[in-house]
Amino acid sequence: MVCGFLSYQDGHSSILIEGILSYSAPPANPPIQSSKRARLIQRLKCDRRLKLNSRMSKSRSAKSSLVLLLSGIMLSLAGCNNSSLSEAAAKFTDHDDDQHCVRVSQPFKHSLCSVSQEQLSKPQPSVHLKLFWRPADVSSKSASEPKSQTNPAVKSNSQPAPSEQKPLYTFKALLSDLPDTSKLAFAANAGMYNKDFAPIGYTVIEGQEILSLNLKEGAGNFHLLPNGVLWWNKSGEVFITESHEMQQMLDKGKAEPWYATQSGPMLVIKGAIHPQFDPNSTSLKFRNGVGVCTDGKVKFVNSDQPVSFYQFAALFKDDLSCPNALFLDGGIASALYAPDISQEDDKNMGVMVGVVKDQ
Repeated sequence: MVCGFLSYQDGHSSILIEGILSYSAPPANPPIQSSKRARLIQRLKCDRRLKLNSRMSKSRSAKSSLVLLLSGIMLSLAGCNNSSLSEAAAKFTDHDDDQHCVRVSQPFKHSLCSVSQEQLSKPQPSVHLKLFWRPADVSSKSASEPKSQTNPAVKSNSQPAPSEQKPLYTFKALLSDLPDTSKLAFAANAGMYNKDFAPIGYTVIEGQEILSLNLKEGAGNFHLLPNGVLWWNKSGEVFITESHEMQQMLDKGKAEPWYATQSGPMLVIKGAIHPQFDPNSTSLKFRNGVGVCTDGKVKFVNSDQPVSFYQFAALFKDDLSCPNALFLDGGIASALYAPDISQEDDKNMGVMVGVVKDQ
């Protein structure tokens, strides 16, 4: 039996709730009672059920309002970055020290790995950003430990190491050479290399210069000027600097790289996309790069679908808020090791960059 309707208004919206009572068919032989008493009993039942429905409706309305409010906040945050609700939730948890890499689908499919500069620059850091090229680089001391070589970027040789000191080549070799006290959180290919997997640009590993700064003009992505250098000092402060500016800083003693890798082109230079990138370009390739961003993180990106240089640079500038970003490599040379997202590319490469955690 329908007893009536209840209108509940919460100050923002009005909800019309229909109070429905259970209907029971009259028994075959109903008891004899006065019609006045029957009407009184029915009225009491209806009043009681309406009160119950009113309390339940108010409770449901409050819960629904809370759910709608939280959903709206999440969707708004997701909309700001053109990402899905699940991706927004993932970004909320990317402060977790044990989680470094995530998959993202907007504005194009890509893998994002990051490390906080705060973690790297602690007085006694347990997280280290390092470069690896040969087996000796793996077993060497961490950036927080003193080394016999006190002068930064001391030139050991302007050319790559002798041929008998072969590169690591693969992530698998890097993992096998890591000491038991270290864990590789993620890694990627670093600056560009030649046919012998030796670097073609400025490279410093634990204060020793492997190759000097390359300011030559030429063909290929490396020479699509301006190019730049990803480098960090012994204190764990990370920078991306345009190559000619880097030379000036080195000459004036304003830069003391503990690690450095040169590549090109720059993707974003002091908040502006590389001037030679065409927004309408149809040259789409798999690409990877790195940015130093305003939230205090160093972010490595591998595109999981072919994109143009402009699209890739715009991701760093607009979505990741990185005023400086550097292209590392692309095509078959783009590689990523990221156990957080179950990826371990099996490719040969030159110098590698990775985050190592003490355990």
